[in-house]
Amino acid sequence: MKVSVRYFASLREALGAGELVEVPSGSTLGGLRDHLVGSSERHAAVLARGRAVRCALDQAMCAEDALLRDGAEVAFFPPVTGG
Repeated sequence: MKVSVRYFASLREALGAGELVEVPSGSTLGGLRDHLVGSSERHAAVLARGRAVRCALDQAMCAEDALLRDGAEVAFFPPVTGG
C-alpha cells in the first residue's frame, strides 16, 4: 500500500517536503519510520530512534503503534515548531 509522507520544520529542511512510500499491508507508523530510517543515510540521521520526532496520521496526532491504511497521510515533525 502507498502512504504520503510529509516533513515539517527542520525535517523538511533535511528531507524535502515529502514523498510517496510503499509499505506492506498492516504496517504501523513506527514500522514506516523504521522503513524510512533504513532507506538512506539522510533519513537515518533525521528520523533516528534517539531523536525526538512527533507524528500525525491523517492530520491527527498519534502514537507509533497506529495502523496505516492505503492512501494515508503521515506527517513527521520536531516536538516544537516555529510559527
